[in-house]
Amino acid sequence: MSEQKTDSTFQLTRGTWLYLILSLIGAFWTVYFYNSVPAYTDSYYHLNGAISIASGEGFVDNYLWTFIGAPDSLPAPSHLYWMPGTSVISSIGMVIFGTSYRAAQFGLALCLWGAMILAYWLGWRMGGTSRHAWMAGLLTLFSGFFMDSWGQTDTFAPYAFFGAAALVFMAIGITSEKNNLRYWILAGAFSALGHLIRSDGLILVLVGWSVLIWFFNRERYLQRLAWILPFTIAYLLVMSPWFVRNLNEIGRVLPTGGTQNAYFTDYDEIFAYPPDASLDNLLANGGEALIETRSRALFTTNGIPFQAIAYEGAVVFFPFILLGLWNRRKDPFIRPFWIFAVGIHLAFALVFPDAGIRGGFWHGTAALVPIWAVIGLLGLDDFIVWVSTLRRTWNPKLAQPILSTGMLLIVIALTLQISSRNVVDDNRIDLALAETIEDGARVMSFDPSRVYYYTGISGVVIPNETPEIALEVANIYDIDYLLLENNHIPQPMQFENVPNFLIPVDFEIEGARLYAFDRD
Repeated sequence: MSEQKTDSTFQLTRGTWLYLILSLIGAFWTVYFYNSVPAYTDSYYHLNGAISIASGEGFVDNYLWTFIGAPDSLPAPSHLYWMPGTSVISSIGMVIFGTSYRAAQFGLALCLWGAMILAYWLGWRMGGTSRHAWMAGLLTLFSGFFMDSWGQTDTFAPYAFFGAAALVFMAIGITSEKNNLRYWILAGAFSALGHLIRSDGLILVLVGWSVLIWFFNRERYLQRLAWILPFTIAYLLVMSPWFVRNLNEIGRVLPTGGTQNAYFTDYDEIFAYPPDASLDNLLANGGEALIETRSRALFTTNGIPFQAIAYEGAVVFFPFILLGLWNRRKDPFIRPFWIFAVGIHLAFALVFPDAGIRGGFWHGTAALVPIWAVIGLLGLDDFIVWVSTLRRTWNPKLAQPILSTGMLLIVIALTLQISSRNVVDDNRIDLALAETIEDGARVMSFDPSRVYYYTGISGVVIPNETPEIALEVANIYDIDYLLLENNHIPQPMQFENVPNFLIPVDFEIEGARLYAFDRD
């Protein structure tokens, strides 16, 4: 990685071709090495959706993992809470290679590769050297807590590419001397693709509008305002098939259930039945819950500021990201990046705090990974230059490659230390369940997405309510059994005396109990 200067444009030199090949290998190795099975509800859900799409069933759910926005019967339209993009991307590999988790990861690996290419291009564009380009790509791959999640059938890798690409096209569109219309059309299209991956991807559209109406820069102002139209039309055209589907299925262009997150006083309300999160509850007692939830997101060790330091900058790299941003705050090229960053931090700290604490913020910042890789490197360079003004014996041109290499090695070491292989396919409970109950029976469980993936058994999630409410849910959705896993029982369902409408079933599997509902 020599300190070779360039004209800051992406050129297909031998070094670039070498990077493209090695980064492709690195992306596929990371995705397949660290993840051989889905690991949590989100992954199972997106994977089940991909299987349904690849098999020709379409966007259909045979189970419910939340009651927010849920219909009153099964099967039901899918992706009424999470967006469909990850399932669609994962289904592509299944169509080509067959229905398997490995096939589902094919599209995720390509997305990670795309994010690494973006980082490489940004390194050339903003840093102007092969060092910045190569190191930015490596920092995107070895990205702290993200690395062992790139291969999960979740939104991490897709959003790192499509979300970052939308922001990059905005940056090019606002600074380019020509072809601006083309870039804003691409920005609108990629903003839509980002929104199809994550609900909070709508922030990308707001960022595009904000960049174009930026009042503090009057240069080409009327022309910038004119670009709002093609940007918005491109977004709407890409989103229109999904809007039409939702109109046909639920009568709205987008489900509104997810907005209830803003009213949560506790994240477990996502499993409430019926869903009862409301503004009135949040503002009760003088807004006590409002203050408590937002304070939790701002000041606890799992709050948004602490997550930002850990997830976005692997702790040691974070100060240099801030420094690089500050020193370039007037550069219009980075305006989309910091507006998006401010938007997503405020959204999860103040509007959706409990969802942010429980992983939503971490997922959403994936779009910043390739961008922060470059800006952090530039911030480190700035710091070295500043130190050289204090220590005249320092040669910044010599120190920058050496110290940035040291920082890269530290981040790689930390990433490898905190990353773990997800190779345990623990489906003992699910397989025992399939052997115990009759065909066609439905089950209420802690994770119906997991149960359905391993067994094909339909069902619903255990509500965060009393057993009596669970019986009411069972009557509505024709649920036959209740599966209780000892480590995952909602507090209201932790009974000492078995209710008379729950009939114990012989289920010899450690860590779980099975009951039949008496719904007569």
